[in-house]
Amino acid sequence: MGVLGVGYASLVERNLFVLRRHTLPVLPPGSASLRVLHLTDLHLMPAQARKIEWVRALAGLEPDLVVNTGDNIANPGSIEPLLRAFEPLLGVPGVFVLGSNDYFAPRMKNPALYLTGNHRRGLGEASRLPTERLVAGLAAGGWDDLTNRRTRLAVSGVPLEFVGVDDPHLDYDRYDVVAGAAADDVALTVGVTHAPYQRVLDAMTADGAGLVIAGHTHGGQLCLPGWGALVTNCDLDTRRAKGVSRWWPGAGGAPSAQAPQGAAYLEVSAGLGTSPMAPVRFACRPEASLLTLVPRDS
Repeated sequence: MGVLGVGYASLVERNLFVLRRHTLPVLPPGSASLRVLHLTDLHLMPAQARKIEWVRALAGLEPDLVVNTGDNIANPGSIEPLLRAFEPLLGVPGVFVLGSNDYFAPRMKNPALYLTGNHRRGLGEASRLPTERLVAGLAAGGWDDLTNRRTRLAVSGVPLEFVGVDDPHLDYDRYDVVAGAAADDVALTVGVTHAPYQRVLDAMTADGAGLVIAGHTHGGQLCLPGWGALVTNCDLDTRRAKGVSRWWPGAGGAPSAQAPQGAAYLEVSAGLGTSPMAPVRFACRPEASLLTLVPRDS
């Protein structure tokens, strides 16, 4: 049974891409709805043609906005294949931040470390990837770089504010340089981060972000049926490893059914890939997310 499970996790499930759909009431009453495609954690290798074609086909969803939360590549030769995957979407307004595997190549690691406080051991010590070419390619396609930056976009006529940070997993985040109260003349302020560390979620929501979008966790990657994720590779509770929950400063812990008024929505995607050093998924299919942003009741 163990051999069958490993075979399924490595040969079948990691290629069973799925689209998750969520409807989030985060816009002002009377606003037009928006369709946001969230892509993250492709960890693309140059020969992954099936993944490339699946991502290209997402353009058929006709999103109004694309949000990319990093860990796009896993090899120096991945940038051109990645841009081919994104090509049909690069004409759509988009924003992006970077993850650790946009900076550093993956390396062998004892998987047991993910169950301990030493899960970041060796981080940032691997060979560098061509990050500058990655950023230049995405920016040339029209997507806005949110690496420790704040910006505004009018998306299908709806004014949005975005605040983003560099990868918190690498301690590259500098929220202090983008901190400030959410603009009062936009429909929504959206926080964008690769890794959903609590310090970043707290800071963004304290400043009034109504929606925070993140990746990094892989949804746990190897999950127990009926239980869920065992790890998140950050300080986020495992019950928030993927999907939508509510967040407010100091929320911590598991999702609560009694979120305070004004609590932000947090969407964490399990992402589309794995490290090539651990090419397995179990009870956690690779995914992209389509978020339909709709008006609040009041």
